[in-house]
Amino acid sequence: MSTSKHVSKRIFILFVLVLMTFNNIFTINIHADEPDYAAEAEERKNEKVDTNDVPGWPEGPAIGAESAILMDADTGEILYAKNIDERLYPASTTKLMTCLVGIENASLDELVTVSREAIYANEADGSNMGLKEGEQLTVEELLYGILITSANEACNALGEHISGSMDGYVALMNQKAEELGCVNTHFVTTNGLQDDNHYSSARDLALIGREFFKYDLLCRLSSTAYYSMQDNGLHDAHELYSKNKLYKNREYAYEYLVGSKTGFTSVARQTLVTCAEKDGTRLICVIMKEETPYQFEDTIALFNYGFNNFYRVNIASNETGYDISHQDFFSGESTVFENTAPVISLDNRATLLLPNGTDFSALTSDVSYGDTKAPYFGNVNYYFNGYKVGSVGIAFEGEEAPDNFMTLDEARAAASENNVEPEKKTVIVNIWSVIKTIFMVFVIIIIVIVLWTVGMAYWNKYKKKIRWKKRLRDNQGISTRREYKKSKRRRPHRGTPSVKESKSNHKSSKKRNDVNFNDIKF
Repeated sequence: MSTSKHVSKRIFILFVLVLMTFNNIFTINIHADEPDYAAEAEERKNEKVDTNDVPGWPEGPAIGAESAILMDADTGEILYAKNIDERLYPASTTKLMTCLVGIENASLDELVTVSREAIYANEADGSNMGLKEGEQLTVEELLYGILITSANEACNALGEHISGSMDGYVALMNQKAEELGCVNTHFVTTNGLQDDNHYSSARDLALIGREFFKYDLLCRLSSTAYYSMQDNGLHDAHELYSKNKLYKNREYAYEYLVGSKTGFTSVARQTLVTCAEKDGTRLICVIMKEETPYQFEDTIALFNYGFNNFYRVNIASNETGYDISHQDFFSGESTVFENTAPVISLDNRATLLLPNGTDFSALTSDVSYGDTKAPYFGNVNYYFNGYKVGSVGIAFEGEEAPDNFMTLDEARAAASENNVEPEKKTVIVNIWSVIKTIFMVFVIIIIVIVLWTVGMAYWNKYKKKIRWKKRLRDNQGISTRREYKKSKRRRPHRGTPSVKESKSNHKSSKKRNDVNFNDIKF
């Protein structure tokens, strides 16, 4: 009996060892097929940062993200760029657009009824706030759920409420992306769940973020770590928690944070869109395809890079190089043609960020036309060693311009206070004044030609008359003016002498002594 128990125990131990062996083999095979994401992220630190190729530009940090951008929220100027146009999966950062379209197309107090389809269109283990079919929440409450706990079903419910279907709402999201200038973005879902045809880029997400963070409510919701919804009879109680570590009292709390949205799928990896503001400068940072927790470290590193290496200047107050007040073509007081006024104005809201230690006068510039909105008809574009850093809108002074427009005289006055010496350049002319000037010059030339022609005709006639008188005197042997006048009275007519008379006079003149012309008095 004891022997059989002993044998059974040995068999059981052997069986357990065999199972453990198979389990280890199976586990090793699984891990062998899984990518080493940490090693890939480390390798990506060696990839080129595009803005580091700009001569004289502050060198940006090496990060493990596949794609990243740091953009000035006010102007769209790009301070840091790494693969910013590469199409990648945005994951839940898609919800920035979901909320942006929602707040622009619905009132915050509108009631939304949650449908069964809105709930079960998502993966069961995806981010959610626990909504049930038939619950009713306001649009604002859905925005809380989307931005704090990244609720996928709340995105679907919002989309169905506004467009009647999730697909219809996605169409609105794509339309809005196009309006914002996104060229590498295509949405398929309302919430960013993995789909091969659902993609965006760091540049496009930054453009979406610029618009998103203009709304104070969205900034507040996207910087809220916790929110509690009480049972009010229309919906159950819901406790909302955020996993964003940039918030207050979190591991990577950032003091200048305005708002932030995280995202993750197993394919997209970690994505993060964040806005921060310091000393009046607001920046947008986008991180795509990074490993946790380095998306937060990368974001902080880029914000520190931007705030520590650049300073803001007002373009209109510093631009004195463009001479656009010449009195004949641009502006001035009363001229010979007309009484003119300043022709164009610069938008005094326009600013740009320059590397520390760089003077505005070191920038080069050009003028472009088109692709502008009223009242602007063009832009002056500015470049730092060939890299575009900003632009200012130009509008005709006669057009209705915003109250905060600055005329060139005002811009010069502001610049003179800073003792800035202008470098004269011609940028734009008043075409009507030029045409009128050219016409007046043309008329003057015609008048001069006519007067010259008439004068030459009279002069030639006078010279011909003088030659004829001299010839007549010579033929008649007349040496004084008095004799010439007497001969004129003796002539029966003043016509031209006949050929016979001329020959006779010529022969007789040869018989006379030569006349000394120096003695002739006229």
